[in-house]
Amino acid sequence: MNLIKLDAIDSTNDFLKELSNRDVLENFTVVTAENQTNGKGQMGSVWASEQGKNLTMSILVKTFLLNTSQIYNLTIVVSLSVIKVLEGFNIPKLSIKWPNDIMSDHKKIGGVLIENTIKSDGTIISIVGLGLNVNQTNFESLPKASSLALICNSSFDKEEILFEIMHELKSNIQNWDRKSAVFITNYTSKLFKKGIPMPFLDQNNNKFMGIIQGISPVGKLQILLEDDIESEFDIKEIQMLY
Repeated sequence: MNLIKLDAIDSTNDFLKELSNRDVLENFTVVTAENQTNGKGQMGSVWASEQGKNLTMSILVKTFLLNTSQIYNLTIVVSLSVIKVLEGFNIPKLSIKWPNDIMSDHKKIGGVLIENTIKSDGTIISIVGLGLNVNQTNFESLPKASSLALICNSSFDKEEILFEIMHELKSNIQNWDRKSAVFITNYTSKLFKKGIPMPFLDQNNNKFMGIIQGISPVGKLQILLEDDIESEFDIKEIQMLY
């Protein structure tokens, strides 16, 4: 594994994307940063991280996605890889809040942001950004956030977590073709608040109740509405209230 360690950078995703455009990098090249000054979240939000305390990394993934209809498959394998590793560290009540948040009970401890580029020959290059709150303990302005250290009252080795995540991710990608149905089932079972009536907000700021059923093949959230009709929602169309 090619590991590039940086002291500070605006965004590990942007750095790795630019590097991959200039040079031929080996698959699963990883960039980490002790301080990320402009970390990215979903839909343009900012991922704030205390310097030196958390795991902020980006991973180059090639040769996995063959067409755009498969893009959500990478979200599935990345999320499950992180969950499996954290289970090994005895982090309790882990779940995946659609589409990209890693939760422990009701607290967000991590997030995934995947950026895909389609090359002129049709190949898809993916930059997988992962932010994981590891040893940070101050979340005064983020009441829904927590960290491994706060949850377990213990400090953790960030590099150990990194290497275990990479090992699990490589294994899951290698086994996707023969175990995809198992992965999808496991991912669905880990969805935050699955099967529980929850309030949602649509893109017109209208509140409604629904029950999460699962994920469509292209990554839309499947929700059973009050009229017993199942509908699918994209990320820009819905927000869970919890």
